[in-house]
Amino acid sequence: MLGFNDPFGFVICLVGFFAQAWLARKNKQLFRWNAAFAVFFFLLFEALAETWSPRLNHFLGRWPIAWINALIEIWCLSMAAIAVAATIRDRIPKFSRSRRAMLASTTAICAAPAAVFAYGILTRKNTVIREIEIKLRGLPADLQNVRIVQISDIHLSAFFSERDLSRVIDAANNLRGDIAIMTGDLITARGDPLEAGIRQLSRLKNTSGIWGCMGNHEHFAGVENLATQLGARAGVRFLRSQAVPLKFGRNTINLVGIDFQSMHFPYLVGTEELVESDQFNLLLSHNPDVFPVAIQKGFDLVLSGHTHGGQINVEIFNHNLNIADFVTPYTKGLYTKENSAIYVNSGIGTIGMPVRLGAPPEITLIKLCAS
Repeated sequence: MLGFNDPFGFVICLVGFFAQAWLARKNKQLFRWNAAFAVFFFLLFEALAETWSPRLNHFLGRWPIAWINALIEIWCLSMAAIAVAATIRDRIPKFSRSRRAMLASTTAICAAPAAVFAYGILTRKNTVIREIEIKLRGLPADLQNVRIVQISDIHLSAFFSERDLSRVIDAANNLRGDIAIMTGDLITARGDPLEAGIRQLSRLKNTSGIWGCMGNHEHFAGVENLATQLGARAGVRFLRSQAVPLKFGRNTINLVGIDFQSMHFPYLVGTEELVESDQFNLLLSHNPDVFPVAIQKGFDLVLSGHTHGGQINVEIFNHNLNIADFVTPYTKGLYTKENSAIYVNSGIGTIGMPVRLGAPPEITLIKLCAS
């Protein structure tokens, strides 16, 4: 359910609640019913979520409830968008030609959010392949051209099935990676098909192993130990404050993985003991915010996820906006600093709403190069 288990969903519904109340007050004829509608669903699916969730899941099933929650979030965002459009319309002077044009397009404005979100639902599984070269000064000769295939944030759940993941794995296998990496959030919540996800991950082709780290959703679901055990049996090794040497010719990648790092605690405590000063140090961290600290600790490259590339990106006045931008400066793609680099993968699945806009799911092929 939503509520306190999904803070972003809670905020979205809270914004939608006030938007609907404002619309009801603004236009009593058209939006009068919105006030009652907002109050009913906000209380039912938010304030009482923690109490009613087990019973609703028992009678309806977890996945139908997830879709109901998602549709409520989409409705709330649509109401917020309509409220913004109505505010802009009201600021246009009366009797002006532009105002009449705005009034004439009110129906289109109201319909636009639904159309946009429908597009985001239909295209959310259109996975793209991103091939990038990361140039690092002083990269050892035998590590040049090493190919790393990274996937992240699969969120195997009501919105993304094992069959969907199987297609992603097939596409990743075409990239001929030397190392296969998964940077957290294989599932969304307890009860999601963790074993099926690991079964699919074990199909990743590689020459130097399948490696991963834990995300915040493994932590919230309390399945970190179970995922570690299931992964070990299937040949998928999750590194939890551990380091392993991966040999390439005469040089070595010191691969380090950590559990999810919460912003409420100091980052990367004790990881300096895992760093090898004479080797190339690669860190797997679900949370990209660790990057500045990782540089200080001596890591050459960090691979992360967590942000979903923003999941829903909106361009306003030539500036791209998304929720992730308010939380982290590392939203998606490659960032470099002080001869270190981080790549933030946009992930495969979705959270909250089965929608992706301006942030398609991605499989990344990273090629290490000397600068």
